[in-house]
Amino acid sequence: MTFISYHITAFLAGILFDRLIGDPQHFPHPVRWIGALIAGLEKCLYPKEKAEGAVLRRRGRILVVLVLLITLIPVTGLTVGAYLIHRYVGVAVEAVLTCYLLAAKSLRDESMKVYDALKAGDLPAARTAVSMIVGRETDTLDEAGVARAAVETVAENTSDGVIAPMLYVLIGGPILGYLYKAVNTMDSMVGYKNERYEDFGRAAAKTDDVLNFLPSRFSAMLMILSARAMSHEYSAADAWRIFKRDRYNHKSPNSAQTESVCAGALGIRLGGTNIYFGKPVEKPTIGDATREITAEDIKKSCTLMYTSQSLFALGVILCMVVIFTTKR
Repeated sequence: MTFISYHITAFLAGILFDRLIGDPQHFPHPVRWIGALIAGLEKCLYPKEKAEGAVLRRRGRILVVLVLLITLIPVTGLTVGAYLIHRYVGVAVEAVLTCYLLAAKSLRDESMKVYDALKAGDLPAARTAVSMIVGRETDTLDEAGVARAAVETVAENTSDGVIAPMLYVLIGGPILGYLYKAVNTMDSMVGYKNERYEDFGRAAAKTDDVLNFLPSRFSAMLMILSARAMSHEYSAADAWRIFKRDRYNHKSPNSAQTESVCAGALGIRLGGTNIYFGKPVEKPTIGDATREITAEDIKKSCTLMYTSQSLFALGVILCMVVIFTTKR
């Protein structure tokens, strides 16, 4: 076996581990460490007194550089060191590191808590559950608002939490995968356009936009193919139509790519007004309101996510089969 064979084996094993195990709740998690690192560096770098925008932007760039360096040094050492010990040790370590990068099972589990609460008629519990996976305020959401929040999160994170890290790991192993995850985590923590982070978080947000540009569109294509494969429940034609029409209906150049596909495939409308930090934020709508959003759409969005991930993994397997068959 060549090195690429070991890498692909670890890649596929990592996906399988995530599907079966997900994120252990009471076990050290590298992404949580990255979050703690970002929070600690922010305390050190953010000025104690009011500062000019240029100062905040410069310190925000320093934050990005430090987080990436501090993240990549141990990941590189661990990955390379494991393969130097033995190729099987390398595969095992790479598989575990890959598993930690993926959020398919945890995203499904957390969103299904919202689904279960809505199906039980417990709106307060549903609001609490959805508040764990979204940044908006949820205290005043009705059932449709709660379901919409969950569906939007699953749709967006089909790229950010599943397909994008898979793509970066496939290209550059855990080293490139953790570079992506560090940037994505920074964006989720400091990439807000509010008074505190407008300037300080700009570098993180722009870097995240760049790294997600291709993966978000690749994810959208996988979701359209998934809708086609499950045409008895989803509309691939509407997914494509809404994708072409609404894929830029978001401040981020990437978020609406997958949200538009999900909205079209399910025949629902996403977007609209949300409350962040006590202030209403008006967002363009995505999709057509052919019907009311329900709890069932949460389950359908998770199925779309899982199918998209499976198609990606299957494509990698088929490519490897073709390569090895051709060599022989």
